[in-house]
Amino acid sequence: MPDNATVTLPGMRRLPALARLRDLALIPAIIVVAIVGQAVNPVFLEGGNIINVLQTMSEIAVMVLAETLVLVAGKMDLSLEATFGLAPGIAAWICLPAGGSAHGLGWLGGAWSVPLTLLVGLAIGLLNSLLIVRFGLSAFIVTLGMQITLHGMLTGISGGKTFFNLPSSMLYIGTAEWGGVPVSIWLCLVLFAAGVGVLGWTRAGRSLYAIGGNTDAAKAAGIRTDRVLWVAITTASVLAAVGGLMLTGRLASVAAAQGTGDIFTVFAAAVIGGVSLNGGKGTVFGAFTGILLLYMIQNVLTLAGVPAQWIGAFNGAIILVALILSRITSGKRQE
Repeated sequence: MPDNATVTLPGMRRLPALARLRDLALIPAIIVVAIVGQAVNPVFLEGGNIINVLQTMSEIAVMVLAETLVLVAGKMDLSLEATFGLAPGIAAWICLPAGGSAHGLGWLGGAWSVPLTLLVGLAIGLLNSLLIVRFGLSAFIVTLGMQITLHGMLTGISGGKTFFNLPSSMLYIGTAEWGGVPVSIWLCLVLFAAGVGVLGWTRAGRSLYAIGGNTDAAKAAGIRTDRVLWVAITTASVLAAVGGLMLTGRLASVAAAQGTGDIFTVFAAAVIGGVSLNGGKGTVFGAFTGILLLYMIQNVLTLAGVPAQWIGAFNGAIILVALILSRITSGKRQE
């Protein structure tokens, strides 16, 4: 057989079709939830409520996109929720005036707040990549330690208080509207569209799947696994910083606890969207439908008068159910 011959395994041509079908797996559930939501409260399908759901969802959705990139590559990043809070927190701390109630440093003007937010996200991503890729440490342990450290840093620089009176540049992304739709929603859709394109149609995306499926085989195939992982982990942290900036703009503040506990919602959305915790499986579109379904259900529960304290329990139950369904349908164990 010639060296450049292409081997086609039985059923290989059906794989793209199966992948597309899995992408659409949650669409019926989304339709059912919409019908139930309208029955529970006629407000559910009103434009104002839909915009509200999409805007509040968009902030966490960007973090779901970030985690999807890392999970597909076979890694895990628990520090995204802390980056979500610390990145805009440091920007506010440095740019807000010194003294008074703002408790800032006043080192730079407000125009630097957005670039600083992104730079903090970049720095955290590079540090995570250094420890995980260069030194070969466990991604779970590294990012867990980073999560604790970053949460502590935000509490430390804020003194346990909330940053407010933020520069207008930090508020724009969460308050401005284009065509009657918040900028944060547009940005979320653009980022997810880019994610679909990268993972589905580029060499970098195929490399991520290959690494997540079998790192040794990916190396043998000539993929520069270390470089791809550096880019994926760093990009994820920058995306988390963007998500934090979106929330900061909408609330016009940075709380000392911003992002705390959000990683559970992120994993719930990714898992029910079909992203494997073992790596090598899942799509960006699937992750998007996962977070959309989750927020729709939460909104229905809220409109039905269910106490907010039960929503956390629901997210945990969703992860367990999704894992059970994944085990039944795939026949493979989740490690």
